[in-house]
Amino acid sequence: MAKIVVTELIWEEGLDILRAVGEVIYDPDLWKKETLESSIRDSDALIVRNQTKVTEGLIAPASKLKVVGRLGVGLDNIDIGACKKAGVEVVFARNANAISVAEYVFAAMLSFSRQPYKATEDVKNGNWNRKKFTLSELYGKTLGLIGVGEIGTRLAARARAFGMNILGHDPFLPPYEVAITELGVSMTSLENLLSESDFISLHVPLNENTRNFINKESLSLMKPTACIINTARGGIINEQDLYEALLDKRIAGAALDVLSKEPPQGSPLLDLDNVILTPHIAGLTEEAQVRTSVLVAKEVVKVLRGQASCCSVR
Repeated sequence: MAKIVVTELIWEEGLDILRAVGEVIYDPDLWKKETLESSIRDSDALIVRNQTKVTEGLIAPASKLKVVGRLGVGLDNIDIGACKKAGVEVVFARNANAISVAEYVFAAMLSFSRQPYKATEDVKNGNWNRKKFTLSELYGKTLGLIGVGEIGTRLAARARAFGMNILGHDPFLPPYEVAITELGVSMTSLENLLSESDFISLHVPLNENTRNFINKESLSLMKPTACIINTARGGIINEQDLYEALLDKRIAGAALDVLSKEPPQGSPLLDLDNVILTPHIAGLTEEAQVRTSVLVAKEVVKVLRGQASCCSVR
């Protein structure tokens, strides 16, 4: 019987699949406990989210470990090279939360363009400021997608339905992808995207090439009426540079679901009224988490049974 250790939050539907094939050790707080290493030493599978640091030091003593399952899509907390060296397969929740993230980006754009929560607060304070909340439509505005993968493609489909213009920048996107051929994404340079977009949405992984990718220089290219949205990873935006741009009204707003430090205790961004800050929830809908938990559990089971996974890191 396989031993499967789950160190972070997983939905019950995923646990049911895992319990059918082995012994499951489930502790959503195990990632921060001193017993983490000893708990996985004799395990066959390890399932994590983004808090557990899957390093060479963690997996080296786990000689039976065959697979690491990532309940999400970001892999910056997993040493892929160390896993490959140890013969440990890594599977992840490919596309499982893409719809939820795309819908979050639209929620952010609509929050900036119509401000229903601020209007509600204003009315509750006894006001009736119709002129103050005469804002703008998404129709005819330009959405810039930095990264046009699964989430970017879903965003493009929704933006097209809203009548938005769509720019994309992705050096790894083949020329005949559906986003280009059917969804109207016009691929362009990063500089042109930054200068022409009313909303900019980030969909790139965090690595040495993308750390501080959005910085003082790139922010200076944006329109003063533009807003930037980050649902990818904290660290892609230089937060000090962003703070200064928002404070000086050099850009209109930012929606950040991810930050370099989570939670952002002491961050100057907390003091600004033109920033939306949410606790890493863009992909955290009930539907997405059921899909994520079930998908990763099934793929882990496949690997344990010696079968090929459709969601393996290549």
